[in-house]
Amino acid sequence: MTTITTTRIARTARPAHSRIRPVDTESVATHDDRVEARGFALYVGLDEVGAAQAGVSLQQLVAALRRTAEELVPGIRTHATLAIAPRGAGGRDLDVTRVALHDPAVQRIASPRQARHGVVIDFGRQHVLVDGEEVSLTYKEFRLLGHLVEHAGETVHRHDLLAELWDPDQEGTPGERTIDVHVRRLRAKLGDFQDIIRTVRGIGYRFDRRTDVIVRTA
Repeated sequence: MTTITTTRIARTARPAHSRIRPVDTESVATHDDRVEARGFALYVGLDEVGAAQAGVSLQQLVAALRRTAEELVPGIRTHATLAIAPRGAGGRDLDVTRVALHDPAVQRIASPRQARHGVVIDFGRQHVLVDGEEVSLTYKEFRLLGHLVEHAGETVHRHDLLAELWDPDQEGTPGERTIDVHVRRLRAKLGDFQDIIRTVRGIGYRFDRRTDVIVRTA
């Protein structure tokens, strides 16, 4: 992984925005008299696709955060770094960002994470393992996951998922929002790996392949 860095110094003082209020920093303050805080790092886990779905770009988000800092502290020095990873590398956006930017705290959580097994989706045995433990999926949850896996990397429309899970000619077929409920429950059961199912705003969902997710078809 590599990083692209940019640094900017605030050029002019701006009045603090009336809606900006100080936050309680007690939880992050140091109480050791031998050291002092000299700044902070805010890690934001978000890829370009997620930003675009919110109607912004990563560069616009960085610029907005910088403006906020400058409004709070005129003349503040700021430094922004974008975390770059190979396409399809997998992993949660925030975790990838922290590793790419060498967050010291990552070292403290790396060992327990390395001991985990990831996710195994076994279609032959009709079960899903998360960190070595079998999770209980309903029939429709498993079919929903299977359909998304079958179309990995593709955005699947809600109405297609609805047609996959329910007979369109059947009386009492639920609406598309029912799919959102099933996806939410499925994600909850996937735990830390729930981001393998991505929301594509206004359209549907997409299954993203990851190196710690194994799919067995037989």
